[in-house]
Amino acid sequence: MTGRIGIVLHHHRNEVAGLAQRAVDWCRACEVSVSLPKADAQLVGLPDLAVDDEEFASGIDLLLSLGGDGTMLRAVQFAAPNNVPILGVNVGQLGYLTEVLPDQLESALDSWRDGQLVEEQRMLLEVEFVGSDRPNELALNEVVLDRAESGHTVAVAAAIGDAHFTTYLADGLIVATPTGSTAYSLSAGGPIVEPDFECLVVTPVAPHMVFDRSLVLKPSTTVKFTVSGHRSGVVAVDGRRVTELLPGQTMICRAATRRLRLLTKGQRNFHGILKEKFGLKDR
Repeated sequence: MTGRIGIVLHHHRNEVAGLAQRAVDWCRACEVSVSLPKADAQLVGLPDLAVDDEEFASGIDLLLSLGGDGTMLRAVQFAAPNNVPILGVNVGQLGYLTEVLPDQLESALDSWRDGQLVEEQRMLLEVEFVGSDRPNELALNEVVLDRAESGHTVAVAAAIGDAHFTTYLADGLIVATPTGSTAYSLSAGGPIVEPDFECLVVTPVAPHMVFDRSLVLKPSTTVKFTVSGHRSGVVAVDGRRVTELLPGQTMICRAATRRLRLLTKGQRNFHGILKEKFGLKDR
């Protein structure tokens, strides 16, 4: 067959080097082109397959993620803007996004080659920085507006649609997707949402106010946050710090028009994953 696979990998797990080499061997045996971002290629001793980040995802047919959910989030930054499907191989603890085990790597690639994998569509968030020439960002899990100074809160005026809702005084605010509802939003007290349900989940982090509840908003809703007061906020997208918002500056979060293409072996039991993740017992 012909085609091209891109590989991203966890940078702190020794076993990914062997997995990467196995994936490269499979590609060569099947006459599939393969490449890695420059830092990944150097890490596992494959410098001849290195491509600059800016060019890495252009023209690939599959993005293979070797790691955990964090590696998948990094893969999203390459895949989502280029509409490339992702296949995740889980290295480490149980993940919500990765279901293929290391010993299933070659069989999963065989299934991809033969068109036997199932594609899930996952909602993405788009964040726009008003009045800035900074490009919009895409998030699979969440966008976080956090306090810039430890030990202090940040004041954030929130608008839903065109109407002012309230001004939060908190350590931060999270806007999560259903996929991201089991990540930072959950640890801040937010609800668990099935991943194929589409909505925006707005959750304050340690709010210094009576209203401390999450909001679950329909996917057509736009939410706008303006830093008020005199302290700045820091914006993180899927765990990556991307910019600082100064007092008076605004960001807008909305459902993105594109979806993430996530490849799986079949219909996944989300509730079963929850039970295992949280150690829930049948009584």
